Amino acid sequence: MNFSKLRVGDWCVDPASGQISRDGQSARVEARTMRLLLCLAEHAGEVVSIDELLNRVWTDVTVSQDSVYQAVTSLRRLLRDDPKQPTYIATVPRLGYRMVASVSPWTESQPERSGDGLAALSSPAPGSRRSGGFTWAAGAAICLALVVVVVFLEHGKVANKNAAASVAAATQHRKSVAVLAFLDLTEGMHEEEFADGMTEELIDKLSKIPGLQVPAPTSSFYFKGKQIPVAEIAKSLGVAYVLDGSVRKSGERLRVAARLVRADSGYVVWSESYDRPMDDLLMVQDDIAGEVTKALTESIEAGSGP
Repeated sequence: MNFSKLRVGDWCVDPASGQISRDGQSARVEARTMRLLLCLAEHAGEVVSIDELLNRVWTDVTVSQDSVYQAVTSLRRLLRDDPKQPTYIATVPRLGYRMVASVSPWTESQPERSGDGLAALSSPAPGSRRSGGFTWAAGAAICLALVVVVVFLEHGKVANKNAAASVAAATQHRKSVAVLAFLDLTEGMHEEEFADGMTEELIDKLSKIPGLQVPAPTSSFYFKGKQIPVAEIAKSLGVAYVLDGSVRKSGERLRVAARLVRADSGYVVWSESYDRPMDDLLMVQDDIAGEVTKALTESIEAGSGP
């Protein structure tokens, strides 16, 4: 696939830089996820099987189908695509995925320029040198005034930003954690209800721990499906830690992965995976939530310090 820049729906896809952009905003795409996007774009409108994606994207390694599900989920988040009402990537049950957005080469739009206006500024009419000099001086004065205004405004922005950061740091409690909505990485994404239930169960159990502050589910689910850095989420909710995770399925077994991220550094301070049979989903949620709560309490206590 020798692609230059592509237009995929409303997005500009640049394989060379590994980025996608839209409306002045850009996002970096992991290398294999970019390959997957290009593979789907190359076969736009066609169903691409999971086996073909594995052969095209993961040619040098041996991985399971979970890798495809995770990459598609990540790509949908970046494209802000709703898997239930897709405008970019549609799931074709038991077959694969199809790019439903329009795909075409990207053409750079040239900004309009006024040649006459430039000529008028650079070439004053004969006999009007004094007028031209005055125009140049006035233009220079206006530019200088604009520079002063911009510097003043930028200084104000920096001051306000620093003040806001100080307030956020002051209100951030050391023993506080936000539980983000767990991702449904199962094939066809049919376990979203279980993933949401897992999230709510964790919030419920963690909120019962004395001294631990936990934002309500409505606050946590507000960030569901949004591409927002952990540090910004933690700042918005005033927490020191963020807990997120995912749900996968293999046959009749579920795997729930959870990880705890420290907001001020962005480092993962704890992670664990739990495998359980699907015979009683409520018991699975309760069992895993209990283990995660115990592990998180110990981790947060150890990281809080005096």
